[in-house]
Amino acid sequence: MTRVTARTRTRLLPILLAAIALTAGGCKGATDIKKLLDDPGRYDGTTVRVAGKVTTSIGLLGYGAYRLDDGTGTILVVSKNGAPREGAKVGVEGTFKSVFTFHDETGAGIEETARYEP
Repeated sequence: MTRVTARTRTRLLPILLAAIALTAGGCKGATDIKKLLDDPGRYDGTTVRVAGKVTTSIGLLGYGAYRLDDGTGTILVVSKNGAPREGAKVGVEGTFKSVFTFHDETGAGIEETARYEP
């Protein structure tokens, strides 16, 4: 059995913290949904990447729509390739579309162009 000394722990701490920082951000290159919804005009018509858990989904004849929750907010995703099942963790790349902003509500969605495993 190997003993971990205090000196070894002190040396490993920066490595551990760096690893946590790299994985805490979620999917590489993904934008927080809250950031998109807080400033929808800035992102309207741009390609964005988000990742999270599917909370609701519906699919019909190869098309689909689903709501994605990344812990900072939720957004509707529309797809020409069906919808993943509820509870699935997915990453999405697509075009952000801002529909409306009224008081503290923002109507927005993403037209999916690619789906990946986060």
